[in-house]
Amino acid sequence: MASDSDDDKLPTQGRFTRFRKLAGLSAQLSADVLKSGARRLVGQEPELLSMSAAEKLVSTLGELKGAAMKFGQAMAMEPEMFSPEVRQVIARLQNEAPPMPYALVERVIREELGDAPEKLFREFSQAPLAAASLGQVHRAVLHDGREVAVKVQYPGIEQTLVGDMDNLGLMVKTVSKASRLADGTAYFRELRDELLLETDYLREASLCTAFARGVARLPDLKVPEVISERTTRRVLTLELLRGRTLKDWVVSQPSPEERFRVARQLILAIYGPFFTEGDMHADPHPGNFMVLEDGRLGVLDFGSIKRFSPRFVDANRRMFLHAVRLEPMNVLALSREVGFTCELPDAEGEALIQEIFDIAGRPMRLDSYDFATCSIARDMRGHFTRNAPRFLKIRPPAEGVLFFRSTGGLIQNLRLIGAEGDFRRVYQEVAALL
Repeated sequence: MASDSDDDKLPTQGRFTRFRKLAGLSAQLSADVLKSGARRLVGQEPELLSMSAAEKLVSTLGELKGAAMKFGQAMAMEPEMFSPEVRQVIARLQNEAPPMPYALVERVIREELGDAPEKLFREFSQAPLAAASLGQVHRAVLHDGREVAVKVQYPGIEQTLVGDMDNLGLMVKTVSKASRLADGTAYFRELRDELLLETDYLREASLCTAFARGVARLPDLKVPEVISERTTRRVLTLELLRGRTLKDWVVSQPSPEERFRVARQLILAIYGPFFTEGDMHADPHPGNFMVLEDGRLGVLDFGSIKRFSPRFVDANRRMFLHAVRLEPMNVLALSREVGFTCELPDAEGEALIQEIFDIAGRPMRLDSYDFATCSIARDMRGHFTRNAPRFLKIRPPAEGVLFFRSTGGLIQNLRLIGAEGDFRRVYQEVAALL
């Protein structure tokens, strides 16, 4: 049975308590930013975040779990924000958060599956394989000898997520009231609704099975099998994949050929299921992909698979084919078919959107592209910053938020891998699936 002290190790509960912890963290990070500005003024190389502040960030967000930890995972994917050493510290949030005690794991499994882990499985490791934002994963062996990964949800995490999102929602509403042009409520609702759905592991099991159908024509990819008899709303049991997560593999000094091979697999994993089934992995941090011992790329964590509307997929499919074939297209008309609205004169709006296509489409147009020196993310930010007032008058559909999250994360992962080669051929391979 779990004790009171075990319950104390759960993700911090209560909207006010969580808000207070984040406020304290914000104060320390703000101090670091001020120091960085002072270094810049005297001509020294600025460091946006010190090692001590990075450790504090990981400690606080790892304790809070939930939406706060997901934010930290996203921060770790920004290569230009932090030094490699600081980024390595923050990357621990991707699957190395502080674990909950085994007594709590046992309690959840008993409540969900009706018996102790030792009875339900031939073997069940008490030490977690990974601890993430909504639950932690344990290695186990079924009675028939199959190795599995059992994801156990943190008790109370659903209520914690609701509190986090309510806190964020108040901030979004305040900003939206201050400026009608910057109304972000529809996008926030999209993120909120999708995030709260991640607490239903039965839904995640269904999405995992559907995602496997989406990669059925891609033998270089591996999606784990769902063990339905050991899966409930708060416990998810999947086939155990053997290998190294992308963030661990990339520091093992892989050869240029290996880098290109894995980069190709990653592009297929993001775009293949989207264009064929309308499903996209919308949480593409490096801890969610695994370079398997047999050379395939394993895909992990299916709670954030986004299912897009047929209209959104169809228009994006046509834009993608035009881009890969180097054909001219009316980007504004196609963007409107996707669901964009544009309150600028057509010529002005089309020029802004065309520049986005030109920046994002570089790997599709060149016979050789080097992701180690890729500036797509930086140039995109610069384009938005320079034209911010005008971009406020171009609004993507709400479902586009997770599309951009996924494709932006893909670019950051490809830069992390640092592969160079004929990526135009890889995108042509995606096009051949359509």
